[in-house]
Amino acid sequence: MNPITFPGLGISVQIQRVAFSILGKDIYWYGIIIAVGFLLGSYFASRQYARLGGKEDDALDVLLYAAPAGILCARIYYVVFYLDLYRNTDGSFNWKEAIAIWDGGIAIYGGIIGSFLAAFIYCRLRRLSFLTMADAYSYGLLIGQSIGRWGNFVNQEAYGGQCTLPWRMGLTLGTGTAVEVHPTFLYESLWNLTGLLLLYFVVRPRRRFSGMLFCTYLFWYGLGRFWIEGLRTDSLYLFQTGLRVSQLVALTSAVVTGAILFWNLARSPKEKNPA
Repeated sequence: MNPITFPGLGISVQIQRVAFSILGKDIYWYGIIIAVGFLLGSYFASRQYARLGGKEDDALDVLLYAAPAGILCARIYYVVFYLDLYRNTDGSFNWKEAIAIWDGGIAIYGGIIGSFLAAFIYCRLRRLSFLTMADAYSYGLLIGQSIGRWGNFVNQEAYGGQCTLPWRMGLTLGTGTAVEVHPTFLYESLWNLTGLLLLYFVVRPRRRFSGMLFCTYLFWYGLGRFWIEGLRTDSLYLFQTGLRVSQLVALTSAVVTGAILFWNLARSPKEKNPA
């Protein structure tokens, strides 16, 4: 692949997408980075769930259902909003291409929706507090998203429009055109890292109701994603409307969870860390 540069910072790096091969099968850095983010996020979330009064085993067991549901829904979400990419020349739907997730194409919001839907069902069946589980996994999501965005860096994707800022990123497009763009992968990684620190050091000690950490996560992530998505050039659009799907979802989640936080904080007793 062409080198990635940061001209204003005097940095240039050459990264290969393939980390190594096993028995002729290429193992990509993207997959390794996503796996590292998933494992670290899950481990930290399970420890935090125990601090909230639950059992670590329950927090890890829920992944058996939430992880595959998240991957499935992330793919469905992507395919639905990029439907024309999966049509044959005669207009029929190409199911073979639609299920080829190994060729790329997932959407984080679909993953979040699918994961938490599966976790909700699991908690109801096991008679566990879903909101407490969601609070714990808010940390895991921020860790996974913060690390996972570096997979986009390796793949030279999920970048923004052209800019002249000191931290701009230089890329060579498939057409051979050199551009200098917003490194939106970095913006989102740092935004999520900041959210993780705020959640752990500021919000957690002041947790006054179950679900407070989860609502704070959705509020924080929604604000950041709404801003960052407006800079990107590869957004999913709401069919032919020209509206960016992720911006609509981000704004809606930020407004709704902001209202929930305001309402509950106004009426909840000042108790700390309810289970």
